Amino acid sequence: MPRYQQIARQLKQAIGDGELPPGSRLPSGRTMALELGVARATVENAYGELVAQGWLERRGQAGTFVSPSVTAPASNQKVPASRPQGAPLPFQMGLPALDAFPRALWVRLMGRRLRLQTPYDLVMPENRGESTLRQAIADYLRFSRSIECQPEQIFITAGFQAAMRLVARTLAQPGDGIWLEDPGYRYVRPVFADAGMRLQPVPVDDEGMQVDYALQHYPQARFALLTPAHQSPLGVALSLTRRHRLLDWAASRQGWIIEDDYDSEFRYHGKPLPPIKSLDGPERVIYAGTFSKSMFPALRVAWLVVPRQQAEAFSRQARFLPCTVSILIQQTVADFLREGHFWRHLKKMRQCYGERRVWLETALQNEGFDVVPQAGGIQLVMRVKGDDRALVARARAAGLAVQALSDWRTISKGEGGILMSFTNVVSPEMARRYARQLRQAIT
Repeated sequence: MPRYQQIARQLKQAIGDGELPPGSRLPSGRTMALELGVARATVENAYGELVAQGWLERRGQAGTFVSPSVTAPASNQKVPASRPQGAPLPFQMGLPALDAFPRALWVRLMGRRLRLQTPYDLVMPENRGESTLRQAIADYLRFSRSIECQPEQIFITAGFQAAMRLVARTLAQPGDGIWLEDPGYRYVRPVFADAGMRLQPVPVDDEGMQVDYALQHYPQARFALLTPAHQSPLGVALSLTRRHRLLDWAASRQGWIIEDDYDSEFRYHGKPLPPIKSLDGPERVIYAGTFSKSMFPALRVAWLVVPRQQAEAFSRQARFLPCTVSILIQQTVADFLREGHFWRHLKKMRQCYGERRVWLETALQNEGFDVVPQAGGIQLVMRVKGDDRALVARARAAGLAVQALSDWRTISKGEGGILMSFTNVVSPEMARRYARQLRQAIT
């Protein structure tokens, strides 16, 4: 068989299998010839034959497309998956509202950056991170969180765990104790354990981490990691009294407070308390943040604000743990912040999340569930009686991505709970459907 007919047959097979759906654009004849290692005339002959048979159509300078009238035989049509690849599972935590991010704006900003890039933008990023992004974060924190810092104090990392590795590598010694909220964010514990640090769980109540408990049981600790704005996962805020108590401990003990300002952007009721970093006269607070929840997780962009006197020590360690986020991503995030898009996005998301939270909370209450009130955040806690792990196992078997509160505890005791997110619940009907599925799965 001539080569052009072989190419034509392969293209027809791809169209019949649904790999080239109706309306999709084919590569130009020159590009296809280079890919296949044949003469351009061979590809043009194959395209011409398929145009004559009605499989393809030419649209002038726009190119060659699969004809919209083509339908694959029923026996060859691929059955679409019930859930698109990568789509969030019901109640899946750790995700923002993926449908609400301004993707078209993001593509435009990134495309502009691509066009403006010079050959020097192809080198490795600075160890601290791109200077434009560090300046943009410093400006944002000054106006939004009352934190005064310079770009030299900011370090960009590929995610929160990478930021914690940099802290441990710079300041910690094997055997150092670190206070951790209990229940608390469990995925960061291995970072400190790998650094040889002693994990010291501290119970959490309605005012946040019990600082007096920590002082009584672990007086020799040198570090404290906590989420004071919106405790993960219970959603409570650390009281102002305990914030000052914590600062007094750090100053007298020469300890370090690692403030993960988790979900501070999303508060729906009341005025948020100031971050501990904004009260940090002795400069014993390391402030950590990320764009995973406020923008989208695939960015893998987090940051640290370190005390001025420690900036050089962090810079030395960053040579061994350099920032691996691409320059293009960092520059685009910087533009997103500097041009005001981030502020507008957060304002939109607060309204969106407030609405979606009410949808899911109402649907769960109508099914008889007991939802814990919270002032902010992007997840819910639902009280349950009995073994929450067993209930969650049933729910997960039914395809619901909930989590058990007991899995976030270390030694503390308390009532069982089920954790879930509402960010990708896009309608009241979806909320009611998910709530019914949860009820049927665990009862």
